[in-house]
Amino acid sequence: MLKEKVDVTVIGGGPAGMAAALEADSLGKNTLLIERNPSLGGILQQCIHDGFGLQTFKEQLSGPQYAERFIEKLAKSRVRVMTDTMVTDLKEGRVRGQNPKDGMVDIESKTTILAMGCRERTRNQIFIPGTRPSGIMTAGKAQYFLNLEGYLPGKKAVILGSGDIGLIMARRMHLEGIDVEGVYEVMDHPGGLQRNIEQCLHDYNIPLHLSSTVTQVFGKNHLEGLEVCKLDKNGDPIEESRRYIACDLLVLSVGLILENELSLKAGIELSKASKGPLLDESFMTSLPGIFAAGNVSIVYDLVDYVSQSAEFAARGAVNYIDGKRPVKKPLPILPGDRVSLLIPNFYHPDYKGDSLSLYLRVTEEKFKAQLSLSQGGKLIKKIKQLVVRPAQMVVVRLGKEELSKLNDKDPIVISME
Repeated sequence: MLKEKVDVTVIGGGPAGMAAALEADSLGKNTLLIERNPSLGGILQQCIHDGFGLQTFKEQLSGPQYAERFIEKLAKSRVRVMTDTMVTDLKEGRVRGQNPKDGMVDIESKTTILAMGCRERTRNQIFIPGTRPSGIMTAGKAQYFLNLEGYLPGKKAVILGSGDIGLIMARRMHLEGIDVEGVYEVMDHPGGLQRNIEQCLHDYNIPLHLSSTVTQVFGKNHLEGLEVCKLDKNGDPIEESRRYIACDLLVLSVGLILENELSLKAGIELSKASKGPLLDESFMTSLPGIFAAGNVSIVYDLVDYVSQSAEFAARGAVNYIDGKRPVKKPLPILPGDRVSLLIPNFYHPDYKGDSLSLYLRVTEEKFKAQLSLSQGGKLIKKIKQLVVRPAQMVVVRLGKEELSKLNDKDPIVISME
């Protein structure tokens, strides 16, 4: 059994985990980074498209390039990296896991940062009727086959769901010679970023069918075809719109599940809306000394936001170790009208930081929108946005002057007018 004592343990070696470990190390803390896979980088390693790093590095990078920047920094840092290690148990002050080299691993840690990310929903989570042939896979798995293994997963594809990975894979498969029949989306609006709708679908004349879904799967050993149809305002199939599509590949881009099995096991309180840990302004969970960053807490649309949240969590962990902890009762930060998801969820009135960033999503598309942040009926800040969409995260930053206007008794509410 391997036993260690560290200041900060980071669980997960993707963009959040690497950024958190580097930030904690730069602030002088003995840091251990644990990753269950044999190498660092997480999902970034198979995301060969560009669009990463515009905020973090002021450059347009591919996923592997973005990951490599952090991997190179880690190699020059004092952070100890432990790969091929699965964390199995988490408690306040202790992390336990196992790997082939050391067997059981027992880490005594002053703080822990959760950075396990998320995973894709599969067919089992969305209940598509029909047979169970091969040829049905998530967008991430199709991406893995094409970008890392060099395999064509099919010849004619249908994509269900308009999440960003699915949109990007529509373009990727088209460029590799796969006939992409179309993208079908249950909602009446796309689930991915507008830029991906334009660059991945419109630029290649790939149809997007809104308020539509797959209603039946056909094929014994391998997928032979699908039935699709339009949906009415109640989400029920419009019978006369049912039609058959012959295809050998169904790619699912139907949302993500936050990796919070460890959080649940540890007794961390989760948000009913996001299903991720409830966090305060320093990204600390309901368990003292345990923090969360990146897509384990809420699904960010930009990897730059993932890295930013990780740095916030690392600074929070360092302040916790150094005894710089707020003592006043935290105030709830609540989503108001037309705001669906929001993070962080609590704010300590005696928070000593110079700024606070709120990450949120809205419920509907609006042009010339205005967000308002208020407390006890008093307006604290108005934020004008040219356009807001449910798929696009909005970041609201409060400076020191705005934070000074907050009282220590009323919940903070952010709404879209």
